[in-house]
Amino acid sequence: MAKNKAYPLDAIDVRILAEVQRDGRITYTDLAERVGLSPSPCLRRVRMLEEAGVVTGYIATVDQTRVGLGINVFASVRLERQRESELENFNAAVKRWPEVMECYLMTGTHDYLMRIVVGSLEDYETFIRDRLSRLTGVASIQSSFALSCVKHKTAIPVSTPD
Repeated sequence: MAKNKAYPLDAIDVRILAEVQRDGRITYTDLAERVGLSPSPCLRRVRMLEEAGVVTGYIATVDQTRVGLGINVFASVRLERQRESELENFNAAVKRWPEVMECYLMTGTHDYLMRIVVGSLEDYETFIRDRLSRLTGVASIQSSFALSCVKHKTAIPVSTPD
């Protein structure tokens, strides 16, 4: 199946996805019970969703404040030029930086929007000074600091097509 093509989900697939997003450590027996299948067909369904690339992995979420990384910064970056080589260079650098949690190529006045997680303002200053501003082709960086998190979730709202 093509990577960007939607996988055809039915109601059972949607229930499976909701449950594994809620609890990635759920046993197949418990999952089967919650979605109304016996364990064998449930396991087959999960494997099909994994093989199709719908389920891409299982993770533990970590409270970033409890591990000393309480600052979220949203940085909008504009490049000098949008040539393929500059975009590839930027993308490669961002993928190496552990502080960057998310990075999106954007439309509009800025080329990229990033969410960066750090422990202090000094850490962010170091990130800007030693990494981001030294990257060839960066024309401007605009930073916004999150004051508080109103909503954060990892589960996507999956549904069947109507």
